[in-house]
Amino acid sequence: MADSRSFGTRRAWLAGFLLLLALSVVACSGQNKGATYHFQWDITFRSVFQPNGTIINGLWLTIGISVVAQILGVVLGILAALARMSRIWPLRIISNLYIWFFRGTPLIVQLTFLYYGPLIAHIIVWPTFSVGPFNFTDGAVFAGTLILGVNEGAYMAEIVRAGILAVDPGQTEAAKSLGMRYGQTMSRIVLPQAARVIIPPLGNEYNNMIKNTSLLYVLSVYELYTTFEIYANTTLIYFEYFVACCVWYLLLTTIWGFVQGKIERNFAKGTTTTSGGPSWRERLLGSRRRDRAEEITVLGGH
Repeated sequence: MADSRSFGTRRAWLAGFLLLLALSVVACSGQNKGATYHFQWDITFRSVFQPNGTIINGLWLTIGISVVAQILGVVLGILAALARMSRIWPLRIISNLYIWFFRGTPLIVQLTFLYYGPLIAHIIVWPTFSVGPFNFTDGAVFAGTLILGVNEGAYMAEIVRAGILAVDPGQTEAAKSLGMRYGQTMSRIVLPQAARVIIPPLGNEYNNMIKNTSLLYVLSVYELYTTFEIYANTTLIYFEYFVACCVWYLLLTTIWGFVQGKIERNFAKGTTTTSGGPSWRERLLGSRRRDRAEEITVLGGH
């Protein structure tokens, strides 16, 4: 009963949100104190279904930055988690300071401080680089990607550490009894099992990474948000362009939602949970399907 009531509440909230959105669009298209605003649907339509080269470049740059930054964040997160759990106290101190700073300060402050600070002080000149089809030809792009990845590593460190702690300590003891070294134990025994715990929050982190790329506007990086902001400021047509911007971000995160669900189901194979993680519809509506075993337990309880 509680699950049904919760599901009904979530559906009511979703319906209310959609109704509010529809009323907002109607209000913007209607009359307000004698003034009429004509919503230019053709601008939104062309920006979404017939994007020009500038929008496409911003889209690819957003994808490229998010992918590279997330990979960097995962690598740094694993290293920071292992360092925090290490018996070597200098590694623990460095890891704790790293996590403390990057989790305790706003990301936008980190971007401005770590990019403009060393640049103005002539400490570093940010280079350019290319990764496959992605050409990062601006130093600000390199700096922004690096800072996003380093920031992500601080959050991934706690996720990885939680995944490692979730593995039965007996697995490590068994590996030691077989003569396996620490690196072999982690790479072959512990981390593969911890992946089942790490994957779901990792997927959510990448979802946030896609959206966090919009903060690179403070570095004048021409990613997706900055591209639409320039169009809006140039033409003074804000609502139409930012509606299209929202659609593109929703498209990216929705596609990733499908991919994340597939990955979670693959990693859940062989476990006691057969559902393999929530589906895309369940993520959207906030519902949760019951396993057959759970339904039997609930019915048996009545």
